Amino acid sequence: MENAIRAGGNSCEFLEGNISLVDSLEKFKPDICFNICEGHFGDARESQVPALLEMLRIPYTGSRVLTLALALDKSFTKRILTYHDLPTPPFQSFERIDESMGSDMTFPMFVKPSREGTGMGVSRRSIVHNADELREQVAFILERYNQPALVERYIEGREVTVGLVGNLIGPVARRMPEDDEAPRIQQGYASSRRWK
Repeated sequence: MENAIRAGGNSCEFLEGNISLVDSLEKFKPDICFNICEGHFGDARESQVPALLEMLRIPYTGSRVLTLALALDKSFTKRILTYHDLPTPPFQSFERIDESMGSDMTFPMFVKPSREGTGMGVSRRSIVHNADELREQVAFILERYNQPALVERYIEGREVTVGLVGNLIGPVARRMPEDDEAPRIQQGYASSRRWK
């Protein structure tokens, strides 16, 4: 990424997304930040750098603070999807090994940490076919990651990640006004704002 930015005739500096970032931003004074930081600590760690950038009024690429804070918690994200009637497999969050399963939970199921990114905590053992395998994998997640285990009905097939590029103009959720031209408080991404 650095080479591509420099190849376009721009200056570029890689800044670590830890506590040193506060001083680094003051020293480098970027016009924009290409945020690829995963964060280091906490449930909302992926939103920490964008929050700092917003506070300092530095534009950045990628999702906004609230999106990053919510999306890292997969169980909470699935609750939002369910509220908006968007399809998602039945799921349950396990904070203890001995929790009883909900009536809509049927095997096979998929078990993963509820607050990790990418494939953290995912292996062949993540697909469970019976209660013993389920308890064993939930125990592993609770002990290894010290967070709830997200258990959802297994759906066979490939999982893909899709990036979206561009500004959202029309309604992006069914609870928004029906009229695309209706005034809105927020529209588009942070990059469409004027920064001082």
